[in-house]
Amino acid sequence: MKIFVTGATGYIGKRLIPLLVNEGHDVVCSVRDKLRADRSYFEEDHIEVIESDFLKPETLKTIPKDIDVAYYLIHSMSNSSKDFETMELQCAINFKKYLETTNVKQVIYLSGITNEDKLSKHLQSRKNVEDALSSDKYALTVFKAGIIVGSGSSSFEIIRDLVEKLPVMIAPKWLNTKTQPLAVRDVLSFLLKSAGNENVYDQAYDIYGPDILTYKQMLLQFAEQRGLNRYILTVPVMTPKLSSYWLYFVTSTSYKLATSLVSSMGVQIIGKQSNINELLGVSPISYNEAVALAFEKIEQNSIVSSWKDSFISSGRLKNSFHKYINVPKFGCFKDQKKKEIANVERSLDKIWAIGGDTGWYYGTFLWRIRGYIDKLFGGIGLRRGRKSPTDLDAGDALDFWRVIYADKDKKKLLLYAEMKLPGEAWLEFNITDNILTQTATFRPRGLAGRLYWYSVLPFHGFIFNGMIKRLAN
Repeated sequence: MKIFVTGATGYIGKRLIPLLVNEGHDVVCSVRDKLRADRSYFEEDHIEVIESDFLKPETLKTIPKDIDVAYYLIHSMSNSSKDFETMELQCAINFKKYLETTNVKQVIYLSGITNEDKLSKHLQSRKNVEDALSSDKYALTVFKAGIIVGSGSSSFEIIRDLVEKLPVMIAPKWLNTKTQPLAVRDVLSFLLKSAGNENVYDQAYDIYGPDILTYKQMLLQFAEQRGLNRYILTVPVMTPKLSSYWLYFVTSTSYKLATSLVSSMGVQIIGKQSNINELLGVSPISYNEAVALAFEKIEQNSIVSSWKDSFISSGRLKNSFHKYINVPKFGCFKDQKKKEIANVERSLDKIWAIGGDTGWYYGTFLWRIRGYIDKLFGGIGLRRGRKSPTDLDAGDALDFWRVIYADKDKKKLLLYAEMKLPGEAWLEFNITDNILTQTATFRPRGLAGRLYWYSVLPFHGFIFNGMIKRLAN
């Protein structure tokens, strides 16, 4: 079959696409910017990458007419817009209108469990999207999941941060809310096995794991898996705003996402029973098994996708990624350093491992201080780390940077700053003829930007000199 996948650079989409190809399908991946697409997609004969933006109907003409099945995996859980519900609904409407002009027989939508009378804004938005996607022209299959547990998932990483950082937690009362966590491998099984399956046409199913747990129980079981003793005290006085700040400062989430999570976590997520497990032959694994499998992936350095790579904190980048690949030359301050290197491959490996647990090779404590300052001012700090300790791709998050360009064969890595700045900043590493060139570029915004550059200039000399020496040695 020819299958169309939206959200191809997202957490679920990046994992689903190779599974579809392995099943023998031809896959059309929809991205807003081809620079963000996985490089392997362009090397695979059965994958076609197209650019389309569902908020811009005129861009949807790139979608082929001869598709059989389409996956709708577009969500904006952490969208900063106050009117995100309208945006999500408009995306769904535009998607439906165009898909009705194609040969598509089935649309599969991954939503959230919405069984409670009182829903958070994000869960209500997903329900509205489900209603909007319904059509007489094609069959709609809806899977509604709660907490998804897997390496790189937002739920997994936030729980991991809380458990590994806090021996004792004074936590909000929503930790007593019940939910049914589901392993990401089971989510993918439901999505994969439903493609072209007429038994699930025009049906909606809640999908969930076998355990009914409170968030507190999930934290404690996670701690037990890691061999850690943790104590949790829930208090009734923590407001949603305080809860959001609690998540923001302790975990790797952004404040926008923390606010959305707190809103949703107050809602009980218990699925309605159905015959979908038997129908598709899926036996969801337990929460403990899901956690254990996630750590296997982490230890094997085989995390396929991470929520941290989504553009939740990229106010400039999320809609115009390609505009920042060309570093500006005029009206900018530059700090460029060059160093001859003896072993190109070794230096490249060092560059590709920079940040995260490896650190920045020199003055890492100053980078950490800069991260704390950034977080105090509402930025992202160094909390995101990196998805893989050795591999980098365009679009990856790297501490408070975003990878704009990464080509090891061409010996070039370009990063764009996502910390709070009175301007814009790039950091580039390039090796030519055994010479490593390291360039920091800053385009100031007004007088504040210029004052900022001159105030940090002494630290740049200290940090960047030391960094290039370590990378070249």
